[in-house]
Amino acid sequence: MRIQIHGSELAAATAAAALSWVGHQVRWVPHASMRWPALQAADWLRREPDLLERLEEGFEQSNLSLANGEGADPGERIDILWLALSPEQRDEADELVAEIATRQQGPLILVNNSTFPVGETERLEARLGGNGRRAVALVDMIEEGRAWASFTRPGRWLLGCDDERAEAQVRELLRAFNRRRDVIQLMPRRAAELTKLATIGMLATRISYMNEIAGLADSLGVDVEFVRQGMGADSRIGYEYLYPGCGFGGPHFSRDLMRLADVQEASGRHSALLEQVLDINEQKKETLFRKLWTHFHGQLEGRTLAIWGAAFKPGSARIDHAPVLTLLEALWAQGVRVKLHDPAAIPSLRAAVGDHPLLTLFDGDPYAACDGADALMLVTEWKHYWNPDWPRLAELLRERLLLDGRNIYDPSHVASWGLTYRGIGRRADAQA
Repeated sequence: MRIQIHGSELAAATAAAALSWVGHQVRWVPHASMRWPALQAADWLRREPDLLERLEEGFEQSNLSLANGEGADPGERIDILWLALSPEQRDEADELVAEIATRQQGPLILVNNSTFPVGETERLEARLGGNGRRAVALVDMIEEGRAWASFTRPGRWLLGCDDERAEAQVRELLRAFNRRRDVIQLMPRRAAELTKLATIGMLATRISYMNEIAGLADSLGVDVEFVRQGMGADSRIGYEYLYPGCGFGGPHFSRDLMRLADVQEASGRHSALLEQVLDINEQKKETLFRKLWTHFHGQLEGRTLAIWGAAFKPGSARIDHAPVLTLLEALWAQGVRVKLHDPAAIPSLRAAVGDHPLLTLFDGDPYAACDGADALMLVTEWKHYWNPDWPRLAELLRERLLLDGRNIYDPSHVASWGLTYRGIGRRADAQA
């Protein structure tokens, strides 16, 4: 098929790479805010396994071409118009669809892979002007850090479609990624759009609820790990998204959650639950700071803190809405010097906060950040932080304090090395 993809989101880059890889003729139009040279240099794209290599392979084999600023040639006919735009680019999507509908005669399928308001796919279809042209909602299921794998070996595709011919064409479009079993879950367009937002809301609610339980466990002297395991063993609950921590972030998770809140408000149905979820998450981003404050009885000025991890999750170079941003503001307000290590997110952090006199950044040896620090705070659970050299840490940290924002360490094991452990609802005297 002849496909034109618009957008500079991770979803757009992944679709361009994957669809051209299986033989479709793809013309990719990155958004004006981030053309190909900027995308090619972006850390978040370069760190996606296989993705940049597959894009370059598509260019070499001529199945993939770039259009910087212009769409298809006036005489070129396309079968699929694929939109993977950010919510802020909604008005541009309107203009783009209208322009292409005017230029091209005959059938056309619009695949809306953007996170737009509920009902937007239907509205975009109206802009196509009829004549056998249809719009479908293909929910963005891309997982940052494994975008290529999640597109080419999907657990499911969530397809919002109200037309049999459009469904058949989308199934053909994705056939190479739908062979092992039928992973396409079909439903009406509005239902698919709302399902994406509702799923994000449910996951966020589980995280925030578990963080509330962790706070209660702290107050009652209970190790929350026992509680987590007991809850997860209940088949009605399960273990997914049941890990307490210092808050969630990320460009897509946080944005989609806010989109759900907007949908609620626009419908006139204020959600007290969703408001609480958002409030709890913002509070949890300060949890580690409060534990540090309590340990040192509020005497933080002049101290030095090592932080491991800035990215909103392991495998990403992004810091959008990440807990580390809230932590840094609180720490600097108290005059705390921060020595921060992250293997991928240092450029993003430097761009976000600039050169701060109380911040030193490291992307090489993580122990360099600990040298001369009073305490270590784990914020992002990169795998190479999971099994540190405990004797070395005990020697480097002047106050031998470890604050575990992701509960990845065993409290008793940490204590056995002479370190003081502070987790999220964890206790050093428990054996969970």
